Amino acid sequence: MPEAILLEDVDGVGGKGTVVDVSKGYLRNFLIPRKLAAPATKGAVQAAAQRAAVEERAQRDAVARAREHADLLNKTVLTLAEKAGDDGRLFGSVTTQDIADAIREARGITVDRRHIQLDEPIKQVGTFQVHVEVASGVTASVKTMVTELK
Repeated sequence: MPEAILLEDVDGVGGKGTVVDVSKGYLRNFLIPRKLAAPATKGAVQAAAQRAAVEERAQRDAVARAREHADLLNKTVLTLAEKAGDDGRLFGSVTTQDIADAIREARGITVDRRHIQLDEPIKQVGTFQVHVEVASGVTASVKTMVTELK
């Protein structure tokens, strides 16, 4: 059975970058045409190992950068001024997009609004703790103060 290096994750076969034994027909007729694998030559194995090392280093750097951003966001206090009635109820609401825009303006960190966790939009004047997922497994808590626009 020939060996192949998987270029993508293949269900039931293995993960990206692994060297696996597969049948000739499966390799030639399925994996190679779909660019899921390449024949495992000495050069290809070395190149795959180098790619894996580069990807691992890039992932470590991304996680370190995400932790730095999370530390910075934990120290951040956002102040959002919105129109409100006499009872402190907002005429509109503060949404995750408003919070993402405020974070970008205050700290220069771009956060996807879908990674900001609000149970429901903020509709009252007050102080709220908003949880932000900076990266997979790295979260921060941002203190958000909603004040009345005068």
